[in-house]
Amino acid sequence: MTCSPLEASKGAAQIRNCSKGIGLVPRLHAIETNELRSNSSGNNDYLATTARADSPPYGIDYPTHRPTGRFSNGLNIPDIISEKIGAEPTLPYLSPQLTGQKLLVGANFASAGVGILNDTGVQFLSIIRIFRQLQLFQQYQQRLGALVGPAQAQQRVHQALVLIALGGNDWVNNYFLTPRSARSRQFTIPQYSRYLISEYKKVLRRLYELGARRVLVPGTGPLGCVPAELAMTGSRNGECAPRLQQAAAIFNPELVQMLRELNGEIGSDVFISANALKMNMDFINNPTKFGFVTSKVACCGQGPYNGLGVCNVASNLCPDRKVYLFWDAFHPCERANRLIVQQLLSGTTDYMSPMNLSTIMALDSRT
Repeated sequence: MTCSPLEASKGAAQIRNCSKGIGLVPRLHAIETNELRSNSSGNNDYLATTARADSPPYGIDYPTHRPTGRFSNGLNIPDIISEKIGAEPTLPYLSPQLTGQKLLVGANFASAGVGILNDTGVQFLSIIRIFRQLQLFQQYQQRLGALVGPAQAQQRVHQALVLIALGGNDWVNNYFLTPRSARSRQFTIPQYSRYLISEYKKVLRRLYELGARRVLVPGTGPLGCVPAELAMTGSRNGECAPRLQQAAAIFNPELVQMLRELNGEIGSDVFISANALKMNMDFINNPTKFGFVTSKVACCGQGPYNGLGVCNVASNLCPDRKVYLFWDAFHPCERANRLIVQQLLSGTTDYMSPMNLSTIMALDSRT
């Protein structure tokens, strides 16, 4: 489960997708993962959907230099966490290669375009909605149990770190999809945020019931600051879209509060919040501090800020992906993903609550 934002016209809709959903990695006696901005590792390649990243120049900096279904020039956040802990990258759950011993590595259930709500991302046609991802997570455990036995399978799931990133698409690909979307007529921004949080809590409860005991839950990024929104709202000097930023500013604190309440009800720090908004705003507000030449213009795209349409072989393509914050109109470059993982692993309580991943691994290695 895993992602980020999206559009207004049919063409725009194909670019505003974020990988959202669940990812699982075993822990070298203490580890795991899934995504923040685009965590999908390619499940949509096996679906009849427009939300795809299976053609060049996607994957240009991946080890194979070929598209993999990741919305990135190279590695995504789950890949990098796996790299940091010395584990193999997790395969997409729909991959035919996910059999036998590969099941022990974990799995990625994320699907670009999904949200908390079932009506989010309908323009992308066939995607793995969150309720289905939870079913696949349960199915994965049954397959793992057939391989190593039910007791050991349950133990491995308990010891895994699960990453679930939802919410951004519910704003970008639903509430703000059109100027007068059904959800925006039904709810004000604060009302819709509360509704999303209440539905998200049900998803997280179910994830806990299915055995997840360490769950990383990043909030949304700066929804109004991605190149797609700058282009579509006609930003003159790179100013972020105010209503989308308002939505992120309301939703993210409410998410943190809900996670605290859920942990209190369970009696354990199962759910770990990651302040993706602050992580990304650090880059956007001071790009040169982090080695970026721009935090407004995408590396791959066309139109203002390279924020219109999809990234493809006919798009403008920057020569040095390391100095661009954004790879395409919505998703960060690999280097930005690496900086985000650094915060996930060792960030202060300004970024991670109640603790960062390094602290979790240290605590769990003692048990």
